[in-house]
Amino acid sequence: MAATRPRLAQRRKALGYSQERLAEALGVDRSTVARWERGETEPQPHIRPRLARLLEVTTSELGAVFGPRPSRSDPLAALPQAGAVTSATAAASWTYLDAGDVDEMNRREFLQALSVTGTLVALPPLDRGHAVERVAASSATDLGLHGQVTAHLWRSFSFAGAKSAVYPMVREQLAVLIEAFERAKTEAERQQLCILSADLFQLAGEIFFDGNRHTDAAHCYALAASAAREARAHDLWACALTRHAFICLYERKFAKAVTMLNAAFELAKRGDRELSTRYWVAAVLAEAYAGLGDLDSCNRALDVAGQVHALSGQIHNGGWLRFDGSRLAEERGTCYIRLCRPDLAEKALTEALKPTLSPRRRGSVLTDLAILGVQRSDRDHLLCYAGEALALARRSGSGYVSSKLRELRGHLEPLKADQRISMLSSQIASLPAIPS
Repeated sequence: MAATRPRLAQRRKALGYSQERLAEALGVDRSTVARWERGETEPQPHIRPRLARLLEVTTSELGAVFGPRPSRSDPLAALPQAGAVTSATAAASWTYLDAGDVDEMNRREFLQALSVTGTLVALPPLDRGHAVERVAASSATDLGLHGQVTAHLWRSFSFAGAKSAVYPMVREQLAVLIEAFERAKTEAERQQLCILSADLFQLAGEIFFDGNRHTDAAHCYALAASAAREARAHDLWACALTRHAFICLYERKFAKAVTMLNAAFELAKRGDRELSTRYWVAAVLAEAYAGLGDLDSCNRALDVAGQVHALSGQIHNGGWLRFDGSRLAEERGTCYIRLCRPDLAEKALTEALKPTLSPRRRGSVLTDLAILGVQRSDRDHLLCYAGEALALARRSGSGYVSSKLRELRGHLEPLKADQRISMLSSQIASLPAIPS
């Protein structure tokens, strides 16, 4: 691929550096230098002084070598097309997954920005109590554009092989929303910004959750719920609570998940009856009941979730609400696996694999099928599906799939006398650990 930062490549060559030699001098991989030159990422702050010395420029001149950053005046222009974000760009894009104090600083700064936005959401506008002014046409246009950006980010997240690749763009959009809050003058503007913030916070939480950063994800979901409450957006609020409940599910705190999901269901009943919100909440509630070993309550919740097929028209928005019932087979299978009912799980999970699935969803189904093999003491079945899920986790870099595989590993101990299963356990243990 041709360099989109020709000045960087030209400067490197003029000083006699190959990509390999420059990378070696900086202590980074050659592919990192290649990504800089392709414009996919930028060097981290702690690398910039050394890079400037090697290129014989000042740190301020280094910016000119890299070229100007995209203008915020057209945020959509800076975004890749949905589906263009892949695992090839993920490692350099999501800076807080790299080791080092600077990366932790970047992460803390992002969380601080979340907190600032959450504060701005909670503060009443200065003109509260006065007559609400009509939003100016330019402001309405800006708010509409911000909504388009977030919708594009959700599409990119959906298509991305490695979800972490969307993180830098979310961070940029968060900064844009902070500026918009500071300029907002009317109640109508503020309410729309609360909706946009709740939307973006949920996406940020999904990225953290996929990377097993559960504490950070919980922070995002809590802020999303708060912003949606301020906007009186019941469906958005219910979805934020539902995503938060997923953390309880993965920490096996099923009773807490049930409490949170029942609250979400009550909210959803106050929302738009044409949307699928309450049916999604019911599907997740079924998983929580399965974790408690309550087959009857699980089946009742699944029956409610199945009523989504009676809806018609636009039942979701493809962003913070994406439930259309197409995942019910895999969700039913997950429930029955958790209930240790392989007789019920096999049909659902086999059905779930038929359509084309995202890497994250396919990895989850494959891992559940591997657990089914454990429950049936069918080692060939276990190794077949676990091997495919392991390859997918390595290829996509998904922390979500890795987390599911670690759950599988907990079931393997009684079978580790089999050398093949012992090796599988070691391979799962070698997946990159991302602290939660």
